[in-house]
Amino acid sequence: MSGHRTRSEFVLRVDPIACAGHGLCAHLLPEHIALDEWGYPVMAGQRETGPLEPALAGLGRQAVEACPTLALRLRRTVIEVRD
Repeated sequence: MSGHRTRSEFVLRVDPIACAGHGLCAHLLPEHIALDEWGYPVMAGQRETGPLEPALAGLGRQAVEACPTLALRLRRTVIEVRD
C-alpha cells in the first residue's frame, strides 16, 4: 500500500497596478525578483515567481509584509505526493 503525503508550494504574485516600484521585494528575494529600469519587479512568470524553495518561504512572507503598497501576495498551494 502506498502512502500519500502533502507538501506546500509558495508563489509570490505582484499586483502591477498597486505596485509603486519601491523595490523592497527584490532586496529580500533577489533569487526570484529582479527590478526593471524603472524599479518595478520582474518575476519569472511576469506577474508571479516560480515556486519558492522551502528555505525562502519565510523571506517571501517578509516581502509581503514589507511592501508599503500591499502589492504582493503569497499564494500557498498544497500538492499531494504519492510515495
